[in-house]
Amino acid sequence: MKKVELLNLKGEKVKDINLNENVFGIEPNKNVLYDAIILSRASLRQGTHKTKNRSEVSGGGRKPWRQKGTGRARQGSIRAVQWVGGGRYGTPVPRDYSKKQNRKERRLAIKSALAYKAQENGVIVLENLTLATPKTKDMRALLETLKIADKKVLIVVKEFDDNMILASRNLQNVVLILADEINVLDVVGTDVIVFTQDALNAVEEVLK
Repeated sequence: MKKVELLNLKGEKVKDINLNENVFGIEPNKNVLYDAIILSRASLRQGTHKTKNRSEVSGGGRKPWRQKGTGRARQGSIRAVQWVGGGRYGTPVPRDYSKKQNRKERRLAIKSALAYKAQENGVIVLENLTLATPKTKDMRALLETLKIADKKVLIVVKEFDDNMILASRNLQNVVLILADEINVLDVVGTDVIVFTQDALNAVEEVLK
């Protein structure tokens, strides 16, 4: 069973705790995790790209010149694709990029991502996370105490408070989320996950 140290805000060990074997101790499924990452990235695409084809641009209602006898190439409309100001051919149209993955696969994917982090010793658990002021330097000082100031950090908490939000929002290497918002893309995109003890319990309860 995987053990991690429960730390206080000074970075001091309080005790050892066991990570849930059914969440952090599973054999990660690479294929399902890969599919979940593709799904998550695809869902971020708006799919609103659009250009006009020849039926949608204005003008060109009549034939520009007669078919024969002018010595010029035959043309049916000045809004055909070869004309300046004409419609476009084969260009993007609005579409839905979203993909589907069943619930068991989505659950397995997030468990696989967390298991990889546990294998890499990328999981830190804090007794609690309370900051005296909403200053960025306080959050940076905490990261330096935990020796992760130079890493990409995902902080998972049970509840937000104003100081926590304000102190972390200007740090580009820090992502702050609630326990019920944990997702594959955030987990694989960071080097270290910092859980509060309450948040860890909530995540394990849902995923076990």
